[in-house]
Amino acid sequence: MKRDLAMAFSRVTEGAALAGYKWLGRGDKIAADNAAVEVMRTLLNQTEIEGEIVIGEGEIDEAPMLFIGEKVGLGGDAVDIAVDPIEGTRMTAMGQNNALAVLAAGEKGSFLKAPDMYMEKLVVGPEAKGCINLDLPLATNLENIAKALGKTLDSLVVTTLAKPRHDGVIAEMQSMGVRVFAFPDGDVAASILTCMPDSEVDVMYCIGGAPEGVVSAAAIRALGGDMHARLLPRHEVKEDNEDNRRLGQTEIDRCKEMGIETNVLLRMEDMAKSDNVIFAGTGITKGDLLEGITRKGNIATTETLLIRGKCRTIRRIKSTHYLDRKDDSIKNHIV
Repeated sequence: MKRDLAMAFSRVTEGAALAGYKWLGRGDKIAADNAAVEVMRTLLNQTEIEGEIVIGEGEIDEAPMLFIGEKVGLGGDAVDIAVDPIEGTRMTAMGQNNALAVLAAGEKGSFLKAPDMYMEKLVVGPEAKGCINLDLPLATNLENIAKALGKTLDSLVVTTLAKPRHDGVIAEMQSMGVRVFAFPDGDVAASILTCMPDSEVDVMYCIGGAPEGVVSAAAIRALGGDMHARLLPRHEVKEDNEDNRRLGQTEIDRCKEMGIETNVLLRMEDMAKSDNVIFAGTGITKGDLLEGITRKGNIATTETLLIRGKCRTIRRIKSTHYLDRKDDSIKNHIV
């Protein structure tokens, strides 16, 4: 992919973040997501790519989305795109920390194609690469990671999501002496923190969304870390009732149509098959990974994390936006 595409993709996540910020604290996560989706779609369609959305967020919670298989761009480099226009819609609606707009782009065929469904994920940074195995118990993995890092278990830091489905796992890790940081939402940021030089996070473990998992895999591969995952049908994560079993079977059937299986170990290379990838993420609200948007009148400031895997460069881009000068096609969504 051309070098200048990285900056183009950073503009896409900046626009989506600004659109989401308009709905910050207003209690309407669907409206926030819809605004971010529309701006992201508009800006992708103004980019010189021949792009295809291979996995996108929205189906699992019936939210607005960029559709799997949707074609975007003006024409140019053929790229696969994994997106989450707002990673943390509830956090945006409630004015909470760690909400981001994110996307990953790679050469054609780079990314796992999967439905928007649940995914179990285990992520570590470069120093623990090669020592994880999601087919082993989590406790065994934590012991192996600690050994690889030269740490004791009571000095290991794990991030996860503060969801009822993780209550037992959190209690298990804490009983081992592990420090656990539980975020309300946002496992992309939690995953990337395992690879950032100035972060104390060693491991990310959770059951979250598959689109966020593919986006994370691209970033983790670009940063030299490691990741294992598996796709899980809804009835194995949520309550095992008739509706969830029906939806879960639909997910299983869709996976088979795409040539993949549920409950099978996916390595990082299965989800992000090339290191020629670009990750862009822009903070909506202040978080552990990025600063959030600040606004005064029609002037807004954003911070974007831009990662290019081929040369393993990490850039933090601080941008000032004069919102009244934005293109009319997106202005109504951000002003």
